[in-house]
Amino acid sequence: MTSRRRIALPAALVLSLSLLGPVAAPQMALAQTSMEDPLDIRDARRVERMEKVVRELRAIVFQGRDTGRPVVVQPAETDYRIEDLNRRLTDLESVITRLTGQLETTNFELRQSRDKAAALESQLAAMNQKIAALEVFTGVPPANDGAPSGFSGPPPSVSGGGSPQADFDRARGLMLSGDYDGAESAFEAFVSTHPDASLAPEANYWLGKTLVVRGADAEAASAFIAAIRGWPTTAWAPDGVLELSRSLIALGRNPEACQALAELSRRYPSAAPSIKSRASAARTQARCG
Repeated sequence: MTSRRRIALPAALVLSLSLLGPVAAPQMALAQTSMEDPLDIRDARRVERMEKVVRELRAIVFQGRDTGRPVVVQPAETDYRIEDLNRRLTDLESVITRLTGQLETTNFELRQSRDKAAALESQLAAMNQKIAALEVFTGVPPANDGAPSGFSGPPPSVSGGGSPQADFDRARGLMLSGDYDGAESAFEAFVSTHPDASLAPEANYWLGKTLVVRGADAEAASAFIAAIRGWPTTAWAPDGVLELSRSLIALGRNPEACQALAELSRRYPSAAPSIKSRASAARTQARCG
């Protein structure tokens, strides 16, 4: 049983209250009822916040139920940002790894290109003033020996030394049999042994063909130039000009190649359709205007 404590009021205060009479009593009662406890206000606010959270949770649950999607509870803001940064860092590392691999591949291809360029420069340097401004187009007289530019030293040791026709037939037979190395040596010997023979231009033409087979584009271009000096009216001459342009393209001499192709159209307007078709493809490759 709870005991009630009685507070003894001072006599002066009791006398004052009695003098105020019935008017003071309601005012004191009103003052007593209007004062609120601060603890009650904080509790009310806390309850209000909790009710707001409960309403939000109910809305999330009902939304998940209505849409059929699972309810995802996000982690705390700081943890979520850390997780997102870790994910981005992982993606960045993957990108860096991929770019590093691509860079290594590019460097390897660049080294290969430099090696090829160095080999081409060596081949061009060995040509002995290769095709010096295309003497066939500038009217420079042919060399006295009739041999293609870029060849020096004694001719290779091959069987021959007979009549020009016999040596030519022997070299041609080697080529027809598929012995391109032997044919190259035989034709080279022919143009060195019989520089003034009527078959010398054609021998240079076939020599150029054998050089093309083994990829000696610089030497092949020299041989084709020697073959088409004077613009012969033979069946092989248009193909010789075309082969010259293709060798020049392989050497990176596109302007000279386009010049040769222009001479092909002007000098041999009645060339075979196959020659014209290949010439058109060569113009496209050389980017002739």
